[in-house]
Formats: sequence, structure tokens, C-alpha cells
Amino acid sequence: MSTPAVPSLPSVPSVLFVCVHNAGRSQMAAAFLTRLGGDRVEVRSAGSAPADTVNPAVVQALAEVGIDISAETPKVLTTEAVQASDVVITMGCGDACPYFPGKRYLDWKLDDPAGQGVDAVRPIRDGIERRVRGLLADLGIPARA
Repeated sequence: MSTPAVPSLPSVPSVLFVCVHNAGRSQMAAAFLTRLGGDRVEVRSAGSAPADTVNPAVVQALAEVGIDISAETPKVLTTEAVQASDVVITMGCGDACPYFPGKRYLDWKLDDPAGQGVDAVRPIRDGIERRVRGLLADLGIPARA
């Protein structure tokens, strides 16, 4: 007696980026992961205390490298978003991020772009891109050009 073959589910990892306002660092990280990972990774971002809008200097800094996030809005961090994610990357949100066993947690120490001009945001943007490329390598996903 044989059992029927179970169709394999696509192995697409889910990554959640969390910062306080979801208006800068987590938005940049999500934008880079979306661009570089494409449909090979599921991307979310949220904030423990979301702002009303994405930081305009962040929007400008990403536009300089061909990424348009002008339509993005900060989202509130939910327990469901954490539960649905394989990797949770925090960026200065402290203890506001709920912890669930079995999840991979990373904490990226990055300067906060809040209140900064685009000149101060560029190095943060470039550091986030480097970290996202490293994350993709860790996940075994080649970065798209």
C-alpha cells in the first residue's frame, strides 16, 4: 500500500524587518530585499510605533539608486507578522518586538535616519544594501542584478 505523493510547497523564506517608526531603516531594507531577492523571498516590514509617513530623505536616497518607495506607508508590527516570518531582523526597536521560539532573530545596529537629511541617509542606505546582500547569501538566494 503506497501513500500518494504530497506536492512540495515552494521554499520561499519570509523576512520581517522591524524598526520603531517603519519610516526609514526597515523600509530601506525591505525595498532592497524586494529588489534583490525578487519572488524568491517574501518581504515584510513594520514598526513598533509607526510614523504617519515614510521619511522623505529615505524616499530620496532610494530613488537615487532606482528604487521607488514613495507609495509605501509605515505599518504597525503585529504578532501575526512575526509568527508568519522565518527571519525577523530588528533595527533599534528594543524589546518591542515579540519573541517566538524557532524564529531566526538578527539585530542590525544602524544609525536612525529620523530627522536626518539625505546626505546622512546615504551611508545608512549603503550599509543596509550590504547587509541585505549578506542576508541573501546566508539564505542561499543569489542577488538579482
